[in-house]
Amino acid sequence: MKEINLTLNNESRSVLVEPNEILLDVLRDKLGVKSPKCGCERGDCGACTVLLDGQAVRSCLILAVEAEGHSITTVEGISADKLSALQEAFIQFNSFQCGYCAPGIILAVTELLEKHPKPTLEQIKESIAGNLCRCTGYTPIFNAIMSLTKEEK
Repeated sequence: MKEINLTLNNESRSVLVEPNEILLDVLRDKLGVKSPKCGCERGDCGACTVLLDGQAVRSCLILAVEAEGHSITTVEGISADKLSALQEAFIQFNSFQCGYCAPGIILAVTELLEKHPKPTLEQIKESIAGNLCRCTGYTPIFNAIMSLTKEEK
C-alpha cells in the first residue's frame, strides 16, 4: 500500500492505494465519488471521464499512484452550490435519458469550453468523440452545448 495525496474537487485528500489500483476504482470505492462510471474498462466508452489538471482523461486507464500531487475534478466538482450552465443546458434540452454517459460528456465539454468558449459543432463532436451515448442520438447533446455558445445550430 502507498499513500497518495491529491486534490479532489478542490479538496486535499490522502488515500492508501495498491500499486495496481486504477483511479476509477479509488475514486468510487475509497473516496466516495460516484459520477465516474465503469463502462468498458478499456477507455473506449468515456463513462469514467474525469478532469486531471483540467484535461479530460479516462480514469479506468490511469493508475491511482499516477494521480499523486495532481488535481482531479469530477462532475460533482465543476459547480460549488448549483448546477453549472452546461448542466442546466443539458436539462433544458433533455440531453440525457439514462444519464450514465452525462458526467463524462459534461467533463469533456467543460475542458473544450475552457479552451474554446465558442466552439464549432465540429469541435464539439471531436471533444465528445470518445464518449458513447446509447440513448440520445447525440442531437440533444449538441443542441445543449451549442445553446451556450450562441452559435447557429
